[in-house]
Amino acid sequence: MNEVLQPFPHLYPDIEDWPIYKLSEDRRRFVHEIEEFTRGRILEAPTAEVTDLLARTIYQERVRIKEEPWKVDPPNERQFWKKIRRKLITHSLDKPGQVARQNNAEILQTILHRYAEEIVGTFNKKTFLFARRFLTFFFNHLLSRIAKLRVFRSGRKNLSRHFQVRGEVEQVRALFRKGTVVIVPTHFSNLDSILIGYVIDAFVGLPSFSYGAGLNLYNTGYTAYFMNRLGAYRVDRRKKNPIYLETLKAMSMLSIKRGTNSLFFPGGTRSRSGALEDKLKLGLLGTAVEAQRALAQDGKSDKIFIVPLILSYPFVLEAQFLIDQHLRQMGKERYIRGRDEFYSVRRLVKFAWQILTEGNDITVSFGQPMDVLGNPVDAEGDSYDKYGNRIEVAEYFRSAEGIRQNLQRESEYTKILAGRIVERYYKDNVVLSSHLVAFAAFEILTRENRELDIYGILRLPTDDYVFPSDLLYRVVEQLQHTLRHMESAGRIKLAPQIDWPVEDLIRDGVSRLGTYHINKPLKYNKQGMVVSESFKVLFYYHNRLENYGLQNRIVWKEVPKDLPESAKLASVK
Repeated sequence: MNEVLQPFPHLYPDIEDWPIYKLSEDRRRFVHEIEEFTRGRILEAPTAEVTDLLARTIYQERVRIKEEPWKVDPPNERQFWKKIRRKLITHSLDKPGQVARQNNAEILQTILHRYAEEIVGTFNKKTFLFARRFLTFFFNHLLSRIAKLRVFRSGRKNLSRHFQVRGEVEQVRALFRKGTVVIVPTHFSNLDSILIGYVIDAFVGLPSFSYGAGLNLYNTGYTAYFMNRLGAYRVDRRKKNPIYLETLKAMSMLSIKRGTNSLFFPGGTRSRSGALEDKLKLGLLGTAVEAQRALAQDGKSDKIFIVPLILSYPFVLEAQFLIDQHLRQMGKERYIRGRDEFYSVRRLVKFAWQILTEGNDITVSFGQPMDVLGNPVDAEGDSYDKYGNRIEVAEYFRSAEGIRQNLQRESEYTKILAGRIVERYYKDNVVLSSHLVAFAAFEILTRENRELDIYGILRLPTDDYVFPSDLLYRVVEQLQHTLRHMESAGRIKLAPQIDWPVEDLIRDGVSRLGTYHINKPLKYNKQGMVVSESFKVLFYYHNRLENYGLQNRIVWKEVPKDLPESAKLASVK
C-alpha cells in the first residue's frame, strides 16, 4: 500500500497528448462511428421487431416530453418526435418487408444522430486549465481552516494535508502506459466527480478521463458551459428506451476501444443507505468487456484495465436527504417521516461558519487493478489467475470459430467482473474514525432497544438518550482490535486514527461527525457525554461498515478491566 504525500508529476504534461483531447478533436467522426455501430446492431433484428421498437421509442419519448420536460431539452423536441411518428406511420407500417426495412433504417439513422450528438461531449484545453485553478481555490476554502488559509500560495501543498491518496497509485500510473484505464469509483456525494477529477489531475498526475454527467446538470447555464467542455458525456436518465441505451453503450465501448480512459460509477447513483455498493449495474461495465473482445477480434494486443476507487468522507453533505430516500424506499408504510424542523437564522449562519472553519480530510483509495475478467494485473499489465499463473485475456474470447462476439458469454464475464469489483471495494475501503464510532454508537442503540425494529428505533426521541461512556469505550475498543486483525488479513484498510488510544479515537470520530450537520449524529453535551441529535443520520454513517459482520464480533457482557490485553482480544474473537 502506498501513501501519496506529494503530488506526482504529470505523465503527459502536454494536454494535447491526452486521449480525451484527441477524441474531442475527432468528435465528428466519432459521432458517425457511434451511429453506424448502433444502427448495424439494431437492424440485425427482423424488420417487424425494428418497426415495433421504433413505435415504442416514439411513444416513450412523447410521454417523457409531456410528463418530464427539462429546460435543457431542445426547443423542437415535440416537433421532432411528431415528425418521426408521422414518417413511421406513412413509410413503414403496413409496408412490404424490403420497403419497411429501408424506411426503418432511415428513421433509425435520424434518431441515432440526435441521440449521439446529445451524448458525446467535448474537451476544451483553456476551460480545463481554468477549472484546474478554480478547483484548487475551491478545495482550499472547503477544507482549510480560515485562520490558516493561504489561497494565494501553493494551493496543492495546502491541500495535500487534507487529501489522503492511498493504494495502488504507482501501479495505476504504470498501467496508463500499457493500455486503457477504466476507473470505477464508489458513489456517495454529488461532490464525487469533481473531487475525483481534481485528485487524478493534481495529485496522481493522470490525464483527464471521459466521464458521464446527468443531463439534468445542464439545466444551469454555468454548469452546462463547463460540463460541455471538460470531457463529460451526457446521460439522460429519463430515456429508458432500448435505442437510447444502445447508443449510450456504443459510445462507451467505442471510446474505450479507441484508448480513451473512462470513469463511471457502476453503482449507478449515490448510495442512499451510506453502505458500500454490493450490487452493480452491468450496462456500462459490460462495455469494457465488449471493447476488450473487439480489440482481440481486430488482432490487437491492447489491454483494458479496471481500477476500483473507494472514497472515504468523514461526513457526507447530503446524508440526511439520502438516508430519508433509503428509508422511504425500504420501509414504505413502516417509515414515518417526521416533520421538518424549524431552522433559525442563527443556526443557519452557524452551519455556514462551520463549513468554512472546520478542517477535514478526504481519503481516496485506489484498489487493486484488474483486467476485464476480474483477474489481478501487475505493473506490466500482465494478468494472473487465482493460482498465480499468467494468462492471456484474449483466449477467453476464443472459441472453435476463433474470436467472435458472444453476448451471452460476455454477459457472464461482466457479472464476474462486477463481483470482483465489489470484493475490492470492501478490501480497499479505508475506515475513518467517524465510521467506526458511528457504527459502535448505533450498535449500542440497537442493543439497548432490542424489542424495536429499525423504524421504531429511528422514531425514538433523541433528547432522552445518552450513550453510556464505559459501554461506548468497550465496544470501540473491541472493534478496534477486530479491524486491526482484518487489516492484517487484507480484508480492509484503516486510517491512522484507528490506532490512536480509544478515548482519542472516540473524540476524533465524534468531532468529525459533527462538522457539517445542523442536527449532529453524535456530539458531546455540556456534561461531556456523547449524545445524538439525529438517529437517522447516525444510522447512515453506521452503514459504512455494514456487511463486514462486525456486529457479530462485539461481546456485550462486561469484560473485567484487570484481564490482560490478549485475553480481551480472545473474548472479542
